[in-house]
Order: sequence, then structure tokens, then C-alpha cells
Amino acid sequence: MNALPPRCNAAHPDDPALCEGPHDAVEVRDRFMSRARDTMTVGALGCVLHAARLLASLDGGRVYPGPSRVGAGAAIDAYQRAQTLPPFPWTRGK
Repeated sequence: MNALPPRCNAAHPDDPALCEGPHDAVEVRDRFMSRARDTMTVGALGCVLHAARLLASLDGGRVYPGPSRVGAGAAIDAYQRAQTLPPFPWTRGK
């Protein structure tokens, strides 16, 4: 039996897609987790693919560069991908 590789924290358990890139490339926060208010709590760290899928499923979500050394480009990529996705895209075969 082949075990699937571990996935990032932004991956929904029902989403079958494998991660793309570092598991901490971006951080996704919902609208209630502002940086000013939330210095102790972080959002979900994830790869670009799962961050985009999560962001597309949130109302008022935000994406930030993660602690990996990928840079702000990963957050921009996740944001742009999210703009083209429906909420919970894995339920629609996307």
C-alpha cells in the first residue's frame, strides 16, 4: 500500500489534490483574523494550490506570504488563482 505524501494545513480533508510547492508558501486568514488583533494566532499555512482553494471558499479571506523563502509572489499567485475558482472547487471537479 502506497501512502500519500503529507499535505499542507490549508488542504481540505475532502480535497484529493496534491500540494504544489512548499507547505508554508502562504498564509490564509479569514476576515476575523487581522494581523493587528491576532499577534498570537496564525492563519492556515499552505501551498499555493490549497491556499487558493481555501481562499476561494472563504468570505472575506486574505492571503499573505508565508514563512518559507518563496516570497510575496506565492501570495499573489494564490490570490489570482482564487479569483478564478468557485467555493469548494474540489466538489465540482476543479
